[in-house]
Order: sequence, then C-alpha cells, then structure tokens
Amino acid sequence: MRTPQNETEKTESDDSLGRTITRRKFLHFASVAAGSVLTGCALTPESEKSIIKLNPGLSVARFPEKTELIMLTDRPPQLETPLFYFRQDLTPNEAFFVRWHFSGIPTNVDLRTFRLEVGGSVSKTLSFSIEDLKRQFEPQTTVAVNQCSGNSRSLFTPQVPGGQWGNGAMGNARWTGVRLKDILNKAGVASNSIDVSFSGLDEAPLYSMHKFAKSLHIEHALSDEVLVAYEMNGEPLPMLNGYPLRLVVPGWYATYWVKSLQKIEVLNTKFDGYWMAKAYRIPKNEHASETPDNLAKDTVPINQMNVRSLLVRPDSNDVVRAGRAVEIEGISFDGGSGIKSVEVSVDGGSTWKPAKLDSADLGKFSFRRWRLSWTPAQAATYNIMARATNNNGQIQGDQYWNKSGYMRNGIEQAQVVVI
Repeated sequence: MRTPQNETEKTESDDSLGRTITRRKFLHFASVAAGSVLTGCALTPESEKSIIKLNPGLSVARFPEKTELIMLTDRPPQLETPLFYFRQDLTPNEAFFVRWHFSGIPTNVDLRTFRLEVGGSVSKTLSFSIEDLKRQFEPQTTVAVNQCSGNSRSLFTPQVPGGQWGNGAMGNARWTGVRLKDILNKAGVASNSIDVSFSGLDEAPLYSMHKFAKSLHIEHALSDEVLVAYEMNGEPLPMLNGYPLRLVVPGWYATYWVKSLQKIEVLNTKFDGYWMAKAYRIPKNEHASETPDNLAKDTVPINQMNVRSLLVRPDSNDVVRAGRAVEIEGISFDGGSGIKSVEVSVDGGSTWKPAKLDSADLGKFSFRRWRLSWTPAQAATYNIMARATNNNGQIQGDQYWNKSGYMRNGIEQAQVVVI
C-alpha cells in the first residue's frame, strides 16, 4: 500500500489492517473538491494544458489517491480521465476514472474483519479474507479496458440524461487476482445453477433504493477470463476504484465490474435485480433506429463492448505546421476479438490510409495503440477521423442513438488547425 500523500488520506501503518479514510474526512475532501479546483492542490503544467485550456468550462478536482481529474459530480464521485493519459499503454491508478452510483461508498475497510462471502446454490458456503485468496488460489493477471457504459455520452445528439461524460470514462490496467471459476469450483456449483450475482460494500442512501448488484450467466462466470482482482497495475486497488476487491469482466462494460466486492451468490433462477432487469438495458437490435419518439420496446442487458478507436494526438494545444511531419496517435479496443486494423482520414472521410499498430500487444482485452505519420501540405483546418476494425469483421461506423447514451462508437474525429 502506498504511503499517504497528505493527512486527508489516512492509512494504517500495518498493510494487513486495511485502508482507512474516515468518512468525515472523505466527505470534507469531497465538499472542498466541489470548487473549480481543489484548494491547495497545484495543477501540473501537463494537466493545466490538457484540461483547463482545452475544456475551460470543466471542473477539476483531486480526491484521495487521485491526481487532478475532470469532475462531473462529487457525491457520489464521478471523475473523468483526461485524454493525454491514453498516450501510454496502461492508465495510471491515480488517473483512472471513477464512477459510483451512490454516495454511501466504503471509505473504511479493515482487512482484519473483511471477508468475501460465497453462497447460494453451492455445496458449501465459503468466506475468504484477502490473504486467504492470495494463499489458497493461483494468482492470475490480465490487461483489460474498463469502460463505463455511458462513456462519451455528452456527444450524443439529441442529448440524453445521465452523467455527461467525454471520452475519458475508461482506462486500461493490469489486473491481478483470482479466477472467479476457481472460487466457484471450490464452493461446488450446483448442476442446476443459472446465474451468479455480485454485490459490494457500497450502500444506497435510502432503504427504498435498490442496492447495486449485477449478475453473469453461469457459463460466463465459469469462464477463464473473469477475475476477482485485488491488485491494479501491481498495487492494491485504489479506494475509489473498488478496494479491496473488484470483479473484472474483460470485454464487458464496467457496470459488471462490481467494486468493493463482498458477496457472490450462485442462483438456480434467473437474477431479476433492478440493475439487470430495469437499468443498463439496450435495444435488442443494436442497429435499431431508436429515436426519442420511438423507443425500443424489446431490450436486453448491456453486455460486450463494441469496437472503437480514439484520437489522442494531436490535440488543440499542439502546434502543427504545414510541411512538417506530425504523428497522429490513437488507441483502439473492442470486446475481446482483438483489433485487426485502424484507418485514418485527414480530409473528413474522403480518403483513408492504414495506420500502423504498435508492436506492443498486451492482449485481446487491452488498448491497442496505433499511429500514422502525416505531413500537412498547407495551412488549413483539417478534420481528422479514425475507424477501427476488429478480428470479427466489425467496423466502427455509424452511430446509433439510444435513450441512455450507451455504447458510443461512432467514427471519432478531431479538428486540427495547421499554421
């Protein structure tokens, strides 16, 4: 566990005791952060350039264990990662986006008493401390993109309700933990099991509100990919990203990546909790022409991520000169088939050129970085676009509107002024 950065971030001296940030201090921290910039927190030249000047209307805040991030709300904390952090393969923990549904997030976790409970339709109920998980199971590591279902929601037209995220409600990290199937096999899953549900330590502020819980079909839960993670980029999970455990569901949207995971329950009936049956649903036909006046009547829970790419360089702060080569950079990813190719247009889509995928391939669930050298012929404003194709043949293309602003993957574009 890292040494506290300041007195607001209080941790126990013994790593085995857990991480404690008193609720009073955390809420005070959050209330102060509601200002444009947290008092006494200096912005780095890079962050000031990339956040303040690029997006002058946005609020910036620093929460415990986090650097300066774009703040949508402070209670519950919703913090967005500035795009310049995606110019590297892995997103730093301190810059990783934050999304909670309720203000009652766990800020005081004692590892001496914390237990992951496993029950339901199993041969024996089990209870694990963090040390139990590390001692009893073989550790597994995967690199995977964690992307909010509503990433880029602010770009939908007509506008939809919900957190108005830009493109930074995501991150790419190296996750280490235990395979969910190993835990379930140890408990002994009943042959008639259908779903597995997951819930965390976070609590709704009112009894009438539905506790956040998600589920996976038993076959998915018993696959090799799903992890119960206790480390993120080689360190304990940050408090705001789900300490001490979180579910990692590579290739699927972040709504399934339950934070502060505390309970796993195997079910012999289909899980019908609110956050599956009512919320986080998309048109069954993802290419349906849903409009505000004609909403889809047949919906399914959101699931696997679609293919997309993002431009991360140049941005509006970069000086691009006519006749001089500049490197266009970006990232691409999908739900797990892997990226086959990326094409770039510098003339608004009239012509396309293949970009070069970086040799570093961190796996089918990771960001895949790409680049293209470009020498603008003359001073002008250029409309740069990028589109990715995955190994299943899915191509980033037309954007289909939906009432919740989910799964945005229209062709990305950026205006670049060449002088």
